[in-house]
Amino acid sequence: MTDFLPTTYKQPPSKSNYLKFAEGDNRFRILSPAITGWEDWKEEDGKKIPVRSKEEPTQSIDPKKPVKHFWAFIIYDYREENVKILQITQRGIQDEILSLHQDKNWGSPLNYDLNIKREGKDFSNTKYSVMPTPPSPVSPEATQAFLSVKIDLEQLFSGGDPFGGETDKKPDFLKPDEPSEETIENTVDKINFNN
Repeated sequence: MTDFLPTTYKQPPSKSNYLKFAEGDNRFRILSPAITGWEDWKEEDGKKIPVRSKEEPTQSIDPKKPVKHFWAFIIYDYREENVKILQITQRGIQDEILSLHQDKNWGSPLNYDLNIKREGKDFSNTKYSVMPTPPSPVSPEATQAFLSVKIDLEQLFSGGDPFGGETDKKPDFLKPDEPSEETIENTVDKINFNN
């Protein structure tokens, strides 16, 4: 009798335009500034649909469930090697990334990769930890993947699809850096020293 599937078969992960934290390591690179807002949920035709706003609502749709503050930004997911949106509502993760952002030794999380490790499967026992990697330029693969898609995060607020729309926003990591005064002075000193 032959097997229905090979014994070595593994089902591939389902593709999504949004990063959901899997158990274990979730390494990614942030490619855009974050948008922030508030998220609630409504039910429509038996489906749960997010309702997002820039301002905190005065009351939630379901009084038993509070409205959550969220961050959303574009990332490069190293596991699936593609560009996605990451939305974070977990306060602990936000606090850890904010601490890195405000730390003079780390600065903006646009300048390094992050790894968020998830431990536990149920909401009640799930723990997250955030670990940065040393600062580095955005990889060529992430840059190429980012240039191949158009994402408008503002569509999240209107219930639209942020993928496939038009955006003329150029990401900061693709903009040429303006030379600092110190760099200009050092260059002038080197020119003068060589003459």
